[in-house]
Amino acid sequence: MKACSLCITLAILTSLALPVLAAEEIQPVRMGCGLMTFDTVPGWGLGADGKSVLGPTHGAVVIDKAGNIYTSAQIGVFVFSPDGEVVRRFVGDDYSNIHDMEIRDEEDGEFIYGARNVDAEGIKFHAETGDIVLKLPFPIESGLNLKKFSPTAITVAPNGDIILSDGYASNHIFKFDETGKYLMHFGTKGNDLKQFNTAHGMTLDTRYDPPRLLICDRNHEPKGRLLHYDLDGNYIEEVVTGLGMPTSVAVQGDYVSVPDLHGRLVILDKSNTIIAVLGHNSNPDTRVNFKVPQDQWIEGIFSGTHGSYWDKDGNLYVQDWNMSGRIMKLVRVE
Repeated sequence: MKACSLCITLAILTSLALPVLAAEEIQPVRMGCGLMTFDTVPGWGLGADGKSVLGPTHGAVVIDKAGNIYTSAQIGVFVFSPDGEVVRRFVGDDYSNIHDMEIRDEEDGEFIYGARNVDAEGIKFHAETGDIVLKLPFPIESGLNLKKFSPTAITVAPNGDIILSDGYASNHIFKFDETGKYLMHFGTKGNDLKQFNTAHGMTLDTRYDPPRLLICDRNHEPKGRLLHYDLDGNYIEEVVTGLGMPTSVAVQGDYVSVPDLHGRLVILDKSNTIIAVLGHNSNPDTRVNFKVPQDQWIEGIFSGTHGSYWDKDGNLYVQDWNMSGRIMKLVRVE
């Protein structure tokens, strides 16, 4: 009987250890090519139980001067150390549904700027304390009579002006001064050269002097594209066309990372040529798909790539649009 009990105990302990062993068996996946070669970090950012701590994700990634990684989820913003541990979080109604973020070092500290699509506003809060210092609702001063306001992207000009894209509604892009005073707007919805069909993502393209707006025209027909506009809303050029569904852009030095909802991330060089493709998903059942649960994630394969950001060492942090909440660390291979 004792031998039987011992066997049963060992069987139970073995079965409990299987998930841990399975997790340990996941190996890094190498992706990209040349200067833009990366290894994944299996399990980065997961909780002690191996599960995502985020909940549904439909947001962005930014990194502060200390190297902490901020990612926005449906319930709020989570802040990770470079090792993947949660160091703080800002959750609740004031921080929920931040679709896009920028981070900016200012006189009073570092601040997060966010575009809240569901909550119909832009927001600015202190990156360490979470104190909200500015909100940007629909500007009635614009004279527009919009039935819906759903901001998807936000960025900040060198002089502090704030640019907010109404990408899920009118496709107007609004410009405010640093105090939140409405200044102007530009852009309309459509598929012509100077129109937007879902002005989904946007950042300041610092590869140029003076800097330009780099805008993701996600659903432009026949294919998604990136555009340059100056900071006064004047069209400059198409940067690259023939993309899938570009969702956001992040610039470091001469390079731009462009998440594509089709389950991949492309990297452009200074000439705006695609030099690497990361995490490509060839399965039509799991790409552009929010409903891929964590137990069906495949290491090194993306499902609905939505946000990305570079750290100071050239590593990338990538967020998937995902029901379980997925963020990944990609380490640059030297």
